[in-house]
Amino acid sequence: GPVARKDREKIWLRFKEASTKINKKYQQHFEEIKEEEKENLKKKTELCEKLEAIDYSKLTNFNDWKKQLNEVLDIQQQWRQIGHVPRKSRTKIYERYHTACNVFFKNKSAFYKSMRQEMEENLQKKIALCERAEALKDSQDWKKTTQEMIEIQKEWKEIGLVPRKHVDSIWKRFITACDHFFEQKRLQTSSRYEKETKNLEEKTRIIEEINNLDPALSLEEALNRLQQLVDEWYKIGYVPYKLKDKVYKDFYEAVDAQFDRLNIDKSDRRVGGFGIHISGVGKSGYINTRNQNLRERERLMRQYERMKNELQTYENNIGFLSVSSKRGNSVLEDMNRKVEKIKADLALIARKIEAIDEQL
Repeated sequence: GPVARKDREKIWLRFKEASTKINKKYQQHFEEIKEEEKENLKKKTELCEKLEAIDYSKLTNFNDWKKQLNEVLDIQQQWRQIGHVPRKSRTKIYERYHTACNVFFKNKSAFYKSMRQEMEENLQKKIALCERAEALKDSQDWKKTTQEMIEIQKEWKEIGLVPRKHVDSIWKRFITACDHFFEQKRLQTSSRYEKETKNLEEKTRIIEEINNLDPALSLEEALNRLQQLVDEWYKIGYVPYKLKDKVYKDFYEAVDAQFDRLNIDKSDRRVGGFGIHISGVGKSGYINTRNQNLRERERLMRQYERMKNELQTYENNIGFLSVSSKRGNSVLEDMNRKVEKIKADLALIARKIEAIDEQL
C-alpha cells in the first residue's frame, strides 16, 4: 500500500534504480543468448555443408563407406551437442540437415544392395573354383595338376568378397581340396626321397669302386671297367637334391684321378664342373660322349622344370600367407630365402645346359 509522503520519493528512486539494473542484466543475458544462437547456427550450417560435400563417386568399396559412415555419425553426434539456433532459422536448418543425412543413408543403402548382388555372384564363382579343385585333388599328374591348382588359386585371389555368412565355409571347402592335393604330392615326394637315398648309396658304391680300381689291370681292362662303372652311374636315377653337387664332384674327381693314374693325356678327356665328357682314345674308346651329354642335358631339363614348378608353388603360397603374427613373419622370411635359393639354382642349371649345348 501507500508509504509516508516524506519517504515516497526516496523509495521510488531506489526501486527505479534496482529495476534499471535488473533490466540491464536481463537485456545483456538476452543479447548473449542471441549471440550464442547465432554461433550455433553457424556451427550447424558448417555440419550441413560437410554432409552436402560428400563425393559419392569416390565411395567404391566397403572400407570407403565404413570410413564415411563413421564421419557422418560423428557429425550427427556434434549436431546433437550444439544448442539452440535463432527461432526463425530452426526449421530451415533442421530440414537442410535432415535432407543431407537422408541422401547419405539412401546412397549407402543402394551401395550395400548392389554389393549384396555382387557378393552372391562372387560366391557362385568361388563355388565353381571349389568344384574344379575338388575334381583335381586326387590327380597324380603332379606337374600338370600343380600348374592348374596354382591357376585356380590365382583366380580365387582375384574374386572379391562373398556374403559374410559364407566366408568361412567356402574358404574351408576350397583350402581343403588344395591341401589334399599338395599333401598327396608331398607324400609322393617323400617316397621319391627314399628312392633317391637308395640311389645315393648306389652312386657312393660306384665312386668307391672307381677309387679302388685294381691297379693290376691292364690299360684296356682298366678303361673297360671304368666304362662299365660310368655307364652304371648314368643309369641310376636322382639323388637327394642337397647332396647332388657333392656326389657329382666326388664322382668326377674319382674318374679324373684314374685317368691321371693311367697316364691318359688331358687332351683326350674333358672333365667339366658339372658333368664328365671323355673323348675316345685308341681302338676301344672311352665314353660315348654325345649320348652321355644328351642324357645329362635331358636330366638337367627335367630338374629345371621341376624346380621352376617348385618356385611357382612357393611364390603362390607366399601370396596366401598371413604375416599378422611373429610366427607368420618368420615363416614368410624362411619361404623368401628358399625362393632366392631356388632362383640361384635355376640360374646355375641354365648355365650347365648352355655348357652341354656347346659340347654337342
